[in-house]
Amino acid sequence: MDSFDGIPSLHESLEQLRACDESFLGVRDESRLVGAVAWTRLRNGAPDICRLVVHPVAHRRGVTTALFDALDSIEPVELTFVSTGTANLPAVALCRRRGFIPVGEHQIAPGVTVTLLKRKNVPASQPTRNS
Repeated sequence: MDSFDGIPSLHESLEQLRACDESFLGVRDESRLVGAVAWTRLRNGAPDICRLVVHPVAHRRGVTTALFDALDSIEPVELTFVSTGTANLPAVALCRRRGFIPVGEHQIAPGVTVTLLKRKNVPASQPTRNS
């Protein structure tokens, strides 16, 4: 399967996006928005990253790293969650490099699964270890 466009957030109108209860951060280049991350809070207070998008012109330019770094600096919490398509190996690898570990998968459509990952955060003064 090359791509899957059945993710509801891919079909939201501008009004629906403005009305969502997510917090957003964005990265711009000289002329436009090239990436964004959005998150909500789970009942335990942990951020749940629900959107992470990078414009194709900005792929492999550090935009995702900048977004994760910014989110980490404004959300210094013990635990963070993110999910991504299981078949999206670059996204899974990037999350793992950021210290996230897979904790489960669920099917969202026939043949399409999403991997849930979590990261226990450590204070900036402590080194991170991959599990």
